[in-house]
This record gives sequence, C-alpha cells and structure tokens, in this order.
Amino acid sequence: MDTERPMVLNYPWDTPPEHGGAIEVAPGILWIRMPLPMKLDHVNLYALDDGDGWTVIDTGFGSRKTREIWTEVLNGPMAGKPVKRVIMTHHHPDHMGNVGWFQTEHGAELVSTRTSWLFARMLHLDAQERPPSETLAFWKSAGMDPEILDQRAQEKPFNYADIAVPMPLGFKRIKQGDVIEMGGRTWDIHIGNGHAPEHATFWSRDDNLVISGDQILPSISPNIGVYVTEPEADPLEGWLEACERFLPLARPDHLVLGGHKLPFTGLPVRLRQLIDNHHGALRRLMKHLAEPHSAAECFSVLFKRNIGAGEYGLALVESVAHVNHLYLKGDVTRERRADGAWVYQAKGQG
Repeated sequence: MDTERPMVLNYPWDTPPEHGGAIEVAPGILWIRMPLPMKLDHVNLYALDDGDGWTVIDTGFGSRKTREIWTEVLNGPMAGKPVKRVIMTHHHPDHMGNVGWFQTEHGAELVSTRTSWLFARMLHLDAQERPPSETLAFWKSAGMDPEILDQRAQEKPFNYADIAVPMPLGFKRIKQGDVIEMGGRTWDIHIGNGHAPEHATFWSRDDNLVISGDQILPSISPNIGVYVTEPEADPLEGWLEACERFLPLARPDHLVLGGHKLPFTGLPVRLRQLIDNHHGALRRLMKHLAEPHSAAECFSVLFKRNIGAGEYGLALVESVAHVNHLYLKGDVTRERRADGAWVYQAKGQG
C-alpha cells in the first residue's frame, strides 16, 4: 500500500469565483463559474491565456443571463482579449449552450470530439412540443410511475433549442491520443465515456493540471444514463473502462479542474472511489433482483435515499444504465410485464 497517497481529497479553494469574476488556478488559467437553473446550480468553465487571445473550455447554458455574465468576464478578468477557440468537453447544454454564440459573435473556432459535435447538432434540431411515441414507450419500458408518465406526456419536453445557441456548421475534431497546445502548456487528450459519449479530458505535460469536465467530479458521481436515442446502451461499461484507463495516468498532486463543485487533488483516490461506488451499487442491485423489478423499482437500492420529482428523470435513466449493464453482461434476465415495463431478475432466481 502506498502510504504517501492521500486518503482524502484536498480542496485548495473553499470558495468559488463570483459571477462576473474569475480565480487564477494556475498561471494563465482562469476558473469561471456560471449559474444553472436546477438543483446542481452551477457549472465551472475555464479560460486559458494563449498570449494573443483565449481558449475557453465549456460555456454554460445558452441564456441571456449567462451571456451577460460572460460579457463581464470578457471585459474584466479576461482583459478584453479575443476568444479565439472554444472547446466543449461534451455535448450537454450546461457545457455547450453558448458555443454558437462564441462562434458567431466572437469568431471563435470550435474544437470538439466528433460525437459531441454530432450530438449537439442533432439534439438542437430535434425540437418537440410533446414527447414522441418512442419516448413514451421508453419511459413505460423503464417502469416510470404512471402518474409522472401521464403528466410528462402532456408537457413540452426538455429541448436543447430552448437553452443552446444554434451552432454554425464546422468544427475541428479532437480524439483519443491527440495533443493540443493551450495556456502555454502541452496537453494530452484522453477520451472518456459513460456520462457522455466521447467526453474530452485534458492532461498537462508541463505541470499537475487535469481539466476533466464532468468525467471526473469530486463530491458527486457523474450521472450515467440511458436515453431513448439508444435504449439498449451500456454507458456504465464505457464509464468504468475510462476510469480504469485513467488510473495509471493519475497522480496524487494532480489539480483536477472539473465541470462542477471545487477543484481538488487526490485523483487516484477519487477514481478508485468512483469505480468502487458503482461496483457496490451493482452488487446491491444483484441482491435486489433476486425478485423481479423494473428499473424504476431499483431507486432505493441504487441511490440509498428518497428520489424527489425534480430528480426522477435523472434517477430513471441511471437506473436503466445499471440494469442494462447487468443484462448485457448476462447476469440478469428480463421479461416484459403487462404494463409494458421490462422487469429484471438475477439468473437462477424465480
């Protein structure tokens, strides 16, 4: 056992930057925070000084309020220098909502993995007034509470177009193993999966910095969900694979700049925690599935707390991810229940 490895995470800053401000977390690297209208009420963004301009990593929700705060940051901590590149770590709207604004209003080049760009473009174009039949069938198959399903069937669903500025055509692709220069440093690009397909992370060769987006977070586990776009997916397999692949790269002194919460050190410990937490959840789930249950009937076992209405959707897709993982591994069987839900049971039971 490595006794020099820290057994807890350390947080160099206990207070995030004010809206409109920034904290320099390393020479030439600014930590910026933007508000989100949800329980997780913030997102962390980063600006890297390239000398004659800035590289911005992630951009916040595509709202007027966020763009007003960005204008304060651009004229204040970023000293009015142009944003020449914008990078989205992944396609979720709290990270890419203003990418199109930086492209069209600031002339910034977009840098992204191919899958992130394709998902962002596709979801922006897929605007709906009511959930389509495929979505309703997916919710039923997951065992969604009938009252919640009836309510959501009558509501306008979440649309990227409502919170993401349209992205013009054209981007520069990055992929696993690429190298990028930004902020006076050389960075290796390592691609994660699970929380979002082809999620980009950046590992500095010159100092102890890792920009992790939502792939690695300190005090919460990234949501790992299955959606109607790919209902038979196994994102948990991809996420666990990425965590195991990152472990040999991780150093205790790495300062991890994540998409939420606070920057931290102790990356090897955190990766092991994240891996072990999900393996523990899978073991609990296997015991629970001695009797047949739908994905929605596994909340208490997976999350060990009450799931409220505001968290229900994220809990449902994560629960589907876990039962899918066990099903695709061959550890459980499934049958269609009369109400349309898949029910899962450990092999050898029933």
